[in-house]
Amino acid sequence: MVTTTTTMSSKRGTLLVVVGPTGSGKTSLSVALAKHYCAPIISTDSRQFYRGMAIGTAQPTAEELAAAKHYFIADREPEEDYNCGKYETDALVLLDKLFEDNEYVVAVGGSGLYIQALCSGMDTLPEADNELREQLAERLKSEGLNALAEELRQLDPAYAATADMQNPARVMRALEVCITSGRPYSEQRHGTTAERSFNIVKIGVDMPRDVLYDRINRRVDMMVTEGLVEEARSMLPKRELNALQTVGYRELFDYFDGTISEEEAIELIKRNSRRYAKRQMTWFRRGSDIAWFSPDNINAIIEHIDKSVK
Repeated sequence: MVTTTTTMSSKRGTLLVVVGPTGSGKTSLSVALAKHYCAPIISTDSRQFYRGMAIGTAQPTAEELAAAKHYFIADREPEEDYNCGKYETDALVLLDKLFEDNEYVVAVGGSGLYIQALCSGMDTLPEADNELREQLAERLKSEGLNALAEELRQLDPAYAATADMQNPARVMRALEVCITSGRPYSEQRHGTTAERSFNIVKIGVDMPRDVLYDRINRRVDMMVTEGLVEEARSMLPKRELNALQTVGYRELFDYFDGTISEEEAIELIKRNSRRYAKRQMTWFRRGSDIAWFSPDNINAIIEHIDKSVK
């Protein structure tokens, strides 16, 4: 964990953290805030880091990228082993530089662990057990992800209720911690908050569930129109990489394997995206320091930010 110790009076700059579920309009809001505050944007989306996945991970459009300077967007290859700890280190170094010339920086994304790493640091967890990790990897191959996920549900139902249980890396890491420590993973993820050298204002994007789900369905249709199937096909040789263990690619890989039709894959992407959005909201609703707004209520959001940093 990277930590810094400062007093409020010595803090410089404000990080505007925009969070919310997939498809809720976070990117558009972040660009609007970046324009208003003349601020650069850093991504906290754990899949937008990678090249070759622009459509499936809903990376900002060319127009959005031109509207504000963006960081952590398509800046590494899918083969790179990147995690929350590395992101925390890299993001804090970057922010230190950005706050030299900017009063505000906007952070946007829906990956809860990466947002936690950025804002408050990562909890201290047991060291990786390489032997156990190899055993779990072998079990993943022989028994499948569902078997490991079910074991995790038994050992840590609290974590399983909010985690992406279709992500093999997260399931295996949580299992590893549970088995190594003898305690639920969720009980070890609320350690001391690391002090940051900048102020933090968190904005949550909220809307009625039926509106959100309709937006998600329409966005998936747009992704398909823009070439999602072709993009996923180009990533097929890399399908075993952790970066590709995500909604939008897994379903299309099954289609390429011939186990489901293209229409079924698209419907599954919509369903799994809606389920992911529900888990995201469960995660973010735990945060009492998040002020929730409709993404269209930009004036109220700016007013809240201005009052918060006075």
